[in-house]
Amino acid sequence: MLNLAGRNKLVKPGSIQSLIILPFDNFTGADSLDYFVSGMHSSLITDMQQISALRVIGKTTANSFKGTDLSLTQIASKLKVDAAVEGAISFFGKDSVCVQIGVIRSKGEEKQLWVEDFRVAKDQILNFYNDVTKQISEEINVVLTPQEEDMLAENRTVNAEAYDAYLKGNYYWDDGSEESMQKALKYMNTAIEKNPDWALLYSARAQIWMALAQNGFESPEITGPKIYEDIDKALELDPDLADAHYVNALMAYLAEWDWVKAEKEFLKALAINPGDVMARIFYGQLLSILQRPDEALAQGKLALEMDPLNPMIPVFYTAILLGVNDCETALSYLEKVKVNDPENVFANYGIELAAFRCGDYDKAFEAVKYILPLEDTVLKDIDSIFNEQGFEMAYKEILRQMEILSQNGYVVPVEMAYRYIMVNQQDKAMDWIEKGYEIRDPNMPYIATGIYLCEPLFNNPRFIDIVEKMNLPLKRND
Repeated sequence: MLNLAGRNKLVKPGSIQSLIILPFDNFTGADSLDYFVSGMHSSLITDMQQISALRVIGKTTANSFKGTDLSLTQIASKLKVDAAVEGAISFFGKDSVCVQIGVIRSKGEEKQLWVEDFRVAKDQILNFYNDVTKQISEEINVVLTPQEEDMLAENRTVNAEAYDAYLKGNYYWDDGSEESMQKALKYMNTAIEKNPDWALLYSARAQIWMALAQNGFESPEITGPKIYEDIDKALELDPDLADAHYVNALMAYLAEWDWVKAEKEFLKALAINPGDVMARIFYGQLLSILQRPDEALAQGKLALEMDPLNPMIPVFYTAILLGVNDCETALSYLEKVKVNDPENVFANYGIELAAFRCGDYDKAFEAVKYILPLEDTVLKDIDSIFNEQGFEMAYKEILRQMEILSQNGYVVPVEMAYRYIMVNQQDKAMDWIEKGYEIRDPNMPYIATGIYLCEPLFNNPRFIDIVEKMNLPLKRND
């Protein structure tokens, strides 16, 4: 290693409390290595996010500045960060990689604080992230906790082929299509074959299985046992793996409805990696369903600060806002997401609910058309009904069509329930809530909050029976 700038003595403790790790440059001359360069960037972000005294901007926001014309000062101002980390990979050989990492103070006048060249043996690449995290912390005078010191002192070797397959798996997983997710699964399987003692691989594979189920590409009956098997193995190999506790928390509240276990696992994940933005936003949602709104909103705001340009964070935050009946703020966040991605399914679900609660039925109806799994001819007929007879009649036709669809396929019970509430048919809504309970619809934990418009059911004995069986806290109507 060659230190090009020498140790910096000018940074006062506490003067740098936040930073962004900008996308790494690929100077290898091979575009085919972009997956590796991107993977190294993500890995360093994950490592540095575990430092509790630093706010490290999330991966999605960081990647949005790839190829940007903005200066570091402009980026820093936009994100309210004190420094930036830049990286470049200049050589990729059979056994080693050459990397340059630098830190630049971006608040006020730009100043190079530290830069160093590394030649990293591929089987030592995990230790490289530890080394860089520790060195940057020292250079910017960040005080590490004893636990963080121990974490960064761990010796973590890895099979080079397994690491390569892991990065390829992550690269395809980020795409989100069924074909890409299946490729991601294949690469994670290969990585596990090459390095069966690396806990992170099992946690990563569990999350791919979860994504396949959530997107309807695999049935929960197939994915559920595989997820639990992988998480158990990950925690057996590494009880302090934040990713594994995060997935355990998600399963506890979306599948098991075990609120105590879910909170315990979220807190473990966040204690190990306080910068895990997804763990934080979903912990906020859990707090919302547990009727702890102030805590929920605080977690959501932290997540927004950590990854402000990630469109999914404001979408997930709106579930918390709707939980406290703040439809106007929720709608403003969702519409900003939709400007850049009009067909974003999650944003349109949120807009349907938020707009209805705000009394903007035109906007709610416009959003639902992006969601419904109906033929174009049917959607045109529904559109005509809306124009001629209004919102309620159009939604009754939507529900009629979805009831037909449910006879031969799967429809989400809670979606059916809240749309029946929209047209004032509470008994029908309760039929679908009860079905959601029977099949353990993962949307069921949210029924006692404001998100799914269920307030008209809060005094219904059938509804009260369901929430009591789920051990959900419920604020009943006066």
